[in-house]
Amino acid sequence: MYAVIKTGGKQYKVQKDDVIRVEKLDAEAGKSITLDQVLMLNDGKKSTIGAPVVAGAKVTAEVLEQTRGEKVIVFKKKRRQNYRRKKGHRQDLTVLKIKDIKAA
Repeated sequence: MYAVIKTGGKQYKVQKDDVIRVEKLDAEAGKSITLDQVLMLNDGKKSTIGAPVVAGAKVTAEVLEQTRGEKVIVFKKKRRQNYRRKKGHRQDLTVLKIKDIKAA
C-alpha cells in the first residue's frame, strides 16, 4: 500500500517504513504527527484518487529529527558591470518515518 501526500507545497509518494525529508514542521523529535492531505491511495488492487484529497484518509509519521539541508549557492553576475552577488541558503527540514497509512 502506498499513498501520495502533500506537505510544504510538495507531493511525496510514501509507503510504510519510508524515511522522507520534508519542509520544516512544528514537532519535536520522537513525536508522532498525522498528515491528512492524502491525494491518492493505492492498496495494490485499486487506486483511490481524491478531489482534491481522499476523504478520511490519514498517514501517521514519527519525527526522527529536525535538520537542515545542503547549502545552495545563489550567484548573480552582470558582465562588464562589476556586479557580483553571492548568497547561500540552507532549508530547514524535518525527517519523518512513515508508521501507518489508513484509508477512510
